[in-house]
Amino acid sequence: MRKLRIYQVDAFTGRLFGGNPAAVVPLERWLDDATMQSIALENNLAETAFFVPEADRFRLRWFTPEVEVKLCGHATLASAHVLFTILEPGRREVKFETLSGTLAVVAAGERLVLDFPRWKLAPLADPPRGLADALHAAPTRVYSTGDGRDLFAVFEREADVAALAPDFGALRKLGVGVIATAPGTRSDCVVRFFAPAFGIDEDPGTGSIHCALTPYWSERLGKRTVHSLQISKRGAELHCELAGERVLIAGKAVKYLEGWIEV
Repeated sequence: MRKLRIYQVDAFTGRLFGGNPAAVVPLERWLDDATMQSIALENNLAETAFFVPEADRFRLRWFTPEVEVKLCGHATLASAHVLFTILEPGRREVKFETLSGTLAVVAAGERLVLDFPRWKLAPLADPPRGLADALHAAPTRVYSTGDGRDLFAVFEREADVAALAPDFGALRKLGVGVIATAPGTRSDCVVRFFAPAFGIDEDPGTGSIHCALTPYWSERLGKRTVHSLQISKRGAELHCELAGERVLIAGKAVKYLEGWIEV
């Protein structure tokens, strides 16, 4: 039986009970994949992050309750927050080796800045059948992310995105995540992210999708910086910048709990 430290952090928010909660489990050596997946299922959060020291950096992996994922923003932010404020107080920068390459995180005032890859979008002349029915609303434009993991659905108004009440069972059958976005009234854009195909009906605050949102809104608005509000029930705030083939995604984080698990 191993005793492991566990933390839960609310990411992309400056207040408790906002943003997106992520569990963070620092390790000295890897657990087997089945055990990490079981811990993620037991935590029942959008993501549980595990990291192990590796030379001058850390190897980082993320698990939803159902699958391991290739990229996760809020759990990366949460992991850096745990490192900077608890495990190595005063640390201001870290590099994580991941399935999506090297991801750097730098502290900048009260925010942590993630350096993530830029996602390309491909317009879809014929969106998947069933998308509008599953969303109970028809987007004005639909794109696909470069890896085909997500659909990118553009609406005319913030109110259109806020009013979405999807059929999650129908969305799950599509087998992809759905990014719903529109111009914001208090921000450059608003977004909601539905991912029942990955075990999450609606994600409260999602860093990774801003790899696509940032270049889209940057080009549409003619500016490098993009202020995004994820208008989920918990709400999340992200400050993004397009930097060539990279996207800088900044947000705050707040620790909710720390404790021990035994496996």
